[in-house]
Amino acid sequence: MHPITPPPTATVSDDISYKVIQRIEQNPEISQRTLSLELGVSLGKVNYCLRSLVDKGWVKVNNFRNSSNKRAYSYLLTPQGMQEKTVMAAAFLKRKMAEYETLRHEIEQLRREVDGLSEDPADG
Repeated sequence: MHPITPPPTATVSDDISYKVIQRIEQNPEISQRTLSLELGVSLGKVNYCLRSLVDKGWVKVNNFRNSSNKRAYSYLLTPQGMQEKTVMAAAFLKRKMAEYETLRHEIEQLRREVDGLSEDPADG
């Protein structure tokens, strides 16, 4: 039996920050509301995360002055933000691989358990 090791520690905020950076890199004009819906977190959480990324210097915010919607923004990753995205991606991958291994071991244990239950005791 393989020991089950917990995945590397990370906060939900780390994963949310990484996913926000991913989305704004793909679509710099994405709204906070859309981010909220896509990531399944509150609008306040997205706003807090974006403010944190801006404060760290990883994201720059531009306001569309000519837009009819004065609340429209464009989010751009700074060079430092691009570097941090790479670091975050590596950490995210490491966590997901650990989660995968943990699940794989749990599935193996469950299969052995189910196989043991499906054997006819009269056969043994």
